[in-house]
Amino acid sequence: MDLDTEGRYLFLNAVANQLRYPNNHTHYFSFILLYLFAESNQEMIQEQITRVLLERLIVNRPHPWGLLITFIELIKNPRYNFWSRSFTRCAPEIEKLFESVSRSCGGPKPVDDSVVSGGIPDNMH
Repeated sequence: MDLDTEGRYLFLNAVANQLRYPNNHTHYFSFILLYLFAESNQEMIQEQITRVLLERLIVNRPHPWGLLITFIELIKNPRYNFWSRSFTRCAPEIEKLFESVSRSCGGPKPVDDSVVSGGIPDNMH
């Protein structure tokens, strides 16, 4: 992504706004966010994607279905290697926040890769 930090944040917010109820539109935008996370070689972009999703998950429920599915896929699928990212452990408060949101979305923080299970099957991408 060749946008500056603010432009990228606005773009990612626009994409995340499309994560709504189960349909092809939501699946497309979920795939875009997950693809950008997986293919980005800059942790800053991965952190920004996580921030955009997390900002929506820390507010009161109900959360849109597409938002939940995208975040669960991100934290559970070993392809994204989410828990090994340094921004998930940058401060004890942040680590606790991630663990809390993870528990409320679909289970505890994985201890190792053998605990991680896949979310959306690869054949759906």
